[in-house]
Amino acid sequence: MVKPYSLMKKLESNTEEIIFESAMKVFHRKGLAAARMQEIADVAGINKAMLHYYFRSKQLLFEAVFKRAFMQLAPQIHQVLNSDVSLFEKIENFTNTYISFVLENRFLPTFIIQELNNNPEFTTTFFSQAALPKPTNFLKQIEEAIQNETIRTIQPKQLLIDLFSLCIFPFVGTPLLQKLSNTEEEAYNQLLEERKKHVASFIINAIKK
Repeated sequence: MVKPYSLMKKLESNTEEIIFESAMKVFHRKGLAAARMQEIADVAGINKAMLHYYFRSKQLLFEAVFKRAFMQLAPQIHQVLNSDVSLFEKIENFTNTYISFVLENRFLPTFIIQELNNNPEFTTTFFSQAALPKPTNFLKQIEEAIQNETIRTIQPKQLLIDLFSLCIFPFVGTPLLQKLSNTEEEAYNQLLEERKKHVASFIINAIKK
């Protein structure tokens, strides 16, 4: 008996969702270079041939996982940067939103850097087409806070870079920072969780009058 078209599409959608979740687990644990399609297929509970039916190569699967994760994060960051809350609350919301997301998608920051170096055509094309967060309102809010003497005189774009950098680097530099701080994985993960509040507090205390 031939399955109805709608049922077949639902089965395909479920299989694709399982592949995405399995690939994220493997990429998170091993990164792109060490990950194997067979391992992803094993975690997904499907054979390798079926995995290749959906994604012809590991690189294409990795790019698809990246696009999906990034397109989930970008609207959240855009919403935070353009919300109506105060500047300090916005900084707190940003660090909480960004770090919470990356804790669930640990491969993302490292992948962006790897792809910028190894696959510039993909990243250039993707970022030229993607709906990136727009920080215009956030930068304007910083300027207004300077004029109102709520914060000291700073370069708004420098603050934006500081905010992203302090959130991103502990994930990108995990092996180095873990070694330098002599911290085991579990304890380091706790430090990353604590950075949601630490980074916000650090930046706010640095800029407020």
